[in-house]
Amino acid sequence: MTTFRPKYITFDCYGTLTNFQMAEAARDLYSEQLDEPRMAEFIKNFAAYRLDEILGDWKPYAEVVHNSLERTCKRNGIKFREEAARMVYERVPTWGPHPDVPAGLAKVAKEIPLVILSNAMNSQIMSNVEKLGAPFHAVYTAEQAQAYKPRFKAFEYLLDMLGCGPEDILHCSSSFRYDLMSAHDLGIKNKVWVNRGHEPANPYYGYVEIANISGLPGVVGL
Repeated sequence: MTTFRPKYITFDCYGTLTNFQMAEAARDLYSEQLDEPRMAEFIKNFAAYRLDEILGDWKPYAEVVHNSLERTCKRNGIKFREEAARMVYERVPTWGPHPDVPAGLAKVAKEIPLVILSNAMNSQIMSNVEKLGAPFHAVYTAEQAQAYKPRFKAFEYLLDMLGCGPEDILHCSSSFRYDLMSAHDLGIKNKVWVNRGHEPANPYYGYVEIANISGLPGVVGL
C-alpha cells in the first residue's frame, strides 16, 4: 500500500475534508430546549435520519435536511419549524476545512490528481472546495450522479466520469457507512480511513488508517 501510486485519489468531502457541522447547527437550534443527554440523543437521531433519507431515489439536499430534521423533532418531542431546516441547509457552504487539510492536500496534489465525490448540491459544493487550499482535478456531486453515497450508483458515476476502474483509485474517507463499505463492495481495494472519531474502526474493510490528512502523503510514498 505504501508504494501504490493511484491514477487519482478520490475523497469524501463533508466530514473528511470539510469540517461537517450539523451537530453544531442542531445545538444552536435546540440546546435551550433539551438538556445534554437529550441533546446528544437528538444529534444521534438527526445523523441517522439523514442517512435514511438518502438511501432511495435522489432528491435535493434541502429536502434531505428538511425531512430528517422534521423526523428528528417528532421523535424527540420538539416542534419542527421549516425555517430551522432552511437555516441548517444554508450553513453548509460556509463550512471550512479541518486544520490539517490544506497542507496535506497541497503536498499530494503536486503529484497525483485529486477528485471529490460528495453528497452535495452543485450550487453549494464549490464554496467548500475553494476553502480546501488545493487544486482538484474534478468535483462530482450526488446531484450530478442522481444518487447519494453509499449507493453504488454514485461511485459508478465517479468511475465512469474518470474513465478508470476500481483498481486505479485510492479512496479516502472518514466514514465506513457512507464510503468505505461501498468502496469495498465495488472492488476498490486501496482505501484510506481518516479517523476523525465519527465511527469505530472496522478492519474487515481493508484500509490504511491515518489520524488526519497530514498522513496522506506518506501513504502514497510522498
